Amino acid sequence: MAKVLMDKVVSNCILSISNTRAMANCSTFCPPLPTRFSTSSLSPKPQFFVSFKAFSSQTPKDESPKRIGFLGLGIMGSPMAQNLIKAGCDVTVWNRTKSKCDPLISLGAKYKSTPEEVAASCDFTFAMLADPESVVDVACGKHGAASGLSPGKGYVDVSTVDGSTSKLINKHVKATGALFLEAPVSGSKKPAEDGQLIFLTAGDRPLYDMVGSELDVMGKSRFYLGEVGNGAAMKLVVNMIMGSMMASFSEGLILSEKVGLDPSVLVEVISQGAISAPMYSVKGPSMVKSLYPTAFPLKHQQKDLRLALGLAESVSQPTPIAAAANELYKVAKSHGLGDHDFSAVIEAVKVKLQEKTEN
Repeated sequence: MAKVLMDKVVSNCILSISNTRAMANCSTFCPPLPTRFSTSSLSPKPQFFVSFKAFSSQTPKDESPKRIGFLGLGIMGSPMAQNLIKAGCDVTVWNRTKSKCDPLISLGAKYKSTPEEVAASCDFTFAMLADPESVVDVACGKHGAASGLSPGKGYVDVSTVDGSTSKLINKHVKATGALFLEAPVSGSKKPAEDGQLIFLTAGDRPLYDMVGSELDVMGKSRFYLGEVGNGAAMKLVVNMIMGSMMASFSEGLILSEKVGLDPSVLVEVISQGAISAPMYSVKGPSMVKSLYPTAFPLKHQQKDLRLALGLAESVSQPTPIAAAANELYKVAKSHGLGDHDFSAVIEAVKVKLQEKTEN
């Protein structure tokens, strides 16, 4: 009997050791579960990001990290590229003004002198540029990114442009055999710095899946909207609403002051009511003091309104409120406020009131 019991104990010990070894082998060779289970646009961003380097022990020795290019290092592009570098990505940068690349180079980025060289040396290239003209020139002009693209590479335009421009870039990129994704962002300077942007993507779904981890470094959520042009349209609609809201908010602040109310109290009342929006509580206090630190340049907001009105015209959609708001932004631009934050549109309301008083 004692022998039977001893044999059973030994057998159980051997089984336990075997199971432990199996589990160890599994943890060594099986990759861990991803922090993001789905590429669905509705999936929430995890509270933390595990960079590529965290998985290096599971990466085959012959597999290299993705090489990421970034073109355009302005108010938005610089913090976006910086977040990629901090996450451990292999990043190569370019900007028309080379000095804007220097802070990123000091963080470990590589530098190339043309968009063509960046695209040729990288697997995927992001572009964050100011307007349709710049987007076309950087992608398709002399020494443009398209000249450095080839099959197996990808080009992701995160600029805000109209659908026609996106489709033109897509045509040039696809002619090289590369993949294209438009991915304009919703968000300004602070969300870009904090990695809290919203990506509105459209185009090649395989590329969307390939750059998902990089989009998650730079943003809090991402939407895949189908064919090229849909991302641009969504962004223009969003910015049309935002620009109109800011114009109306400006009128409200001025009106409250004109009738003897404290505009600072108006900001507080709005922040606690049904029409509360982060934009009002963030911008309002500075607007009351006539301060407009640039997070989203007024000239870009006016450009987006112009493009949105063109989009509406293309489908015979009346947009009288947005059209009126656009005129206010044009007045503000004419008074030299184009490089100020778009909240400086309130100065155009003041100008209009002054002109009416003088007349």
